[in-house]
Amino acid sequence: MADRDERHTLIHEELPKEHDDPLIRVLHLVIRNSIRVLAVLMVLVIVWGVADVVLVLYQRLMTEPAFLLDYNDLFDVFGAFMLVLIAIEIFINIRLYLGSYVIPIQLVMATALMAIARKVIVMDLDDISPHYIFAIAAVVLALGVAYWLVAKKAHRQDY
Repeated sequence: MADRDERHTLIHEELPKEHDDPLIRVLHLVIRNSIRVLAVLMVLVIVWGVADVVLVLYQRLMTEPAFLLDYNDLFDVFGAFMLVLIAIEIFINIRLYLGSYVIPIQLVMATALMAIARKVIVMDLDDISPHYIFAIAAVVLALGVAYWLVAKKAHRQDY
């Protein structure tokens, strides 16, 4: 297991703390701290997004007829939920990037799948051409197959 962890650490070491050039060391420090700022900002976006979901749901439920949601209201609420979930996934990506020098490929692909799923959920089929729908289907298929392959390889390496 130690060899595997060591191998993963060596795969993506883009921002090492030690470097021969002092300027590069400072630039790496600036980038690592910028990532930390992005993590804090993403948490604020998540909290703001949750507040937005609550507000959207409240507004939709209080509009006459009260406590009834039509399908457009449901799409708006689902879209708001999915945006918050995508923001959480992006935060997890940032946190994992801060915690190691390994890009979490499987998690990045899962985030992309969630984003495209949100697009499909809130898609208004009346305003979209068949070419666009086929393009979205191709992206979903490509991401799904790629995710499956990456997950299969990761599962095989664990054993």
